[in-house]
Parts: sequence; structure tokens; C-alpha cells
Amino acid sequence: MRFPYSDDNKRYHTLNRYNRHTYGAKVHKAAIDAGFTCPNVDGSKGVGGCIYCSGGSGYFTAQEHVSVAEQFRLEEERIRAKYPDALITAYFQAHTNTYSDTDTLERLWREAVNAGAHSLAVATRADCIDEEKARLLTSLGVPVTVELGLQTMHDSTAALINRCHTTADFLRGYELLRNHGLRVCVHIINGLPSEDIPMMLSTAEELGKLRPDGVKIHLMHIIEGTVLAQMYLSGGYIPMEKQDYIETVVRQLELLPPETVIERLTGDGDKSTLLAPQWSRDKISVLGGIDKRMAELDTWQGRCFAE
Repeated sequence: MRFPYSDDNKRYHTLNRYNRHTYGAKVHKAAIDAGFTCPNVDGSKGVGGCIYCSGGSGYFTAQEHVSVAEQFRLEEERIRAKYPDALITAYFQAHTNTYSDTDTLERLWREAVNAGAHSLAVATRADCIDEEKARLLTSLGVPVTVELGLQTMHDSTAALINRCHTTADFLRGYELLRNHGLRVCVHIINGLPSEDIPMMLSTAEELGKLRPDGVKIHLMHIIEGTVLAQMYLSGGYIPMEKQDYIETVVRQLELLPPETVIERLTGDGDKSTLLAPQWSRDKISVLGGIDKRMAELDTWQGRCFAE
């Protein structure tokens, strides 16, 4: 069987293939920290952030006091040293990047566009999207992907991890973005506290029914200094084993539509502060294990997808 959204031996729709077929080139991300916070950090909905958060998923970005244009320049210099012909996406990654007034958002986003960004990726929460912000995102004159942190479809888990918005909130924000014609990539996490494998598969199955443009699948990393780290060190949380993670991802891929772009199959924890799982340090082995298992099962993305 040859998977229709593959030009090689991959049995899932890779971001590299999507970029080559859409833009005719490799696309690399310039990580940007624009100095935002989150409503579950600043007290408007909660404090402390999600229990696994150690800094808004932007530990490898520049300091936020550096301008967006300068951050983009530094990242462009790094990327072009290895990939001189690559297109570059300005990835507003740290914290919630629509959590401000529209004048501020427009100034920061256009600063990246004016610095030469081919496209924008804006990481945010679905409860921080409204009509005005959605319209602004469509007016920037470059391709835009909105990256929504769902993590789980299960509200009981969302409450446990201090996400501070419901699945109904996610669905409202998701539909608003799609109704404005915006490309949406949804993040989910495997190995969240209290979740078993059937719950993780249920999240993928329900998400698949929404036919997202992209999906990022993450492993739950335990980072020093987080609430989750305290749970782990006290014996209150056990991380996933490598083979369980591989099997779960393969089964999730079967449940997602074949045209959905799989933008990530495992996250990157800060190795200097990573407590567990230690096996996640060997990312190539995890990705290779997923490819191998899909070949062994002769399966592919979307094999079990149902409308």
C-alpha cells in the first residue's frame, strides 16, 4: 500500500511534504517570544499556568525584551547558515500569542512580516480568539497558521492540568478560525495525568472528526520546577513507556484524516531540565519506532478514520 500523501516511505502526511507541495521549498521556523503571558498565569482565569509549563513552550526563544524584528533576524541568520534557500516562518511560540489588544497584536505580527517572514505561526488558546483577532490574522498578507493548544478532549483532565478552558471553548474558537478561512494546527499531549490509552485515542478520534489542517502530537515531558515535576517526584505521576507511546501514536494516526498534516510526532523537552522520560532524549529512535511499527502492521494515517 502506498499512502497517497507521501512521496517516500512515510505512512503519514508529513509537514515537509506539505511545505514542498504547497510552497515548493523547505520551510523552517524562527521561534519568537513576543512577551505575552496567559490567562491561566496572570490570574484572569487561573495562576501558575498548566502544571507541566516551565515557561510557555518557548525555552529556546530569545529573551522577550529583544524586539520581534531582531529575534527574527537572529533566527534567520541561524537557519540560513544551514538552509540558505529555506522559507522562514515567524513562530510566535511562547505563551498565548493572541492574549492582548488588537493594536498590539497587529504591531508585533506586522513587525515579523516586515522583517521578511514568509509566513506566521501563532500559538494560542481557543478562548483567546474573537472575531476581531480572527479578521486581523486574515489581513496580514502572508500565510498564517494558528496553533491551538487543545491537549485533551477530556474536561476532567483539562481541570487537572489547570488548562482553565473547556472543550466547548475550544470548539467555539476552532470553528471561528475555520469560518474565517484560517489554517489551524491542533496540539494534543499523550501521557497526561489520569489519562489511559483509550482516553488518548478518544481525543484523537474526536479531533479527527473536525478535520483539522494540522496536528501536533506531543509526549508529556516532566520538566524541573513544574507542578508536574512535584507530582512525579512524590510518586503521584508515572510517565509513559516508550513502546506504549509508539503504539498509541500509531493508533492515533489511524484515526486522523489522511489529508491532515502531522506537524509533530513527539515534542522536545528542555534537555537541561528534563526529569523524565529519559528515553525521549533519543527523538530519532522514537520517530523510527513509529515508522517501523506502522510498516509491521501495514497501516497508515486515516486507515480507521470515520466521518
